Amino acid sequence: MVSKSTAESSLTLELRRGAIVLAILGQLREPLYGYSLRERLADEGLEVKEGTLYPLLRRLESQGLLDSEWDVGEGRPRRYYSLSKKGEKVLAELQTEWEELVRALGRLLT
Repeated sequence: MVSKSTAESSLTLELRRGAIVLAILGQLREPLYGYSLRERLADEGLEVKEGTLYPLLRRLESQGLLDSEWDVGEGRPRRYYSLSKKGEKVLAELQTEWEELVRALGRLLT
């Protein structure tokens, strides 16, 4: 495995930040709890550490993009997150922006 320089690591983190937000919003069209969301992202090739995911979920909720509720039914209590109405609107806008950006980068990088 080739190790990345500090600059490369920093640039990779920058690139991933916005993509992670978009991926999280996209997955939360249906209610998921943190661990199941993390597993789903990982299954699709996007590893997100717990120390990144949970603060990000709280931030997105405080921005009004997510709703959450506790399920204390069977077993361990779990906090389920889902898109709020505002989150649905923001996701649609971000998805359009992402698709335009991917097209532009595709042209610029070939």
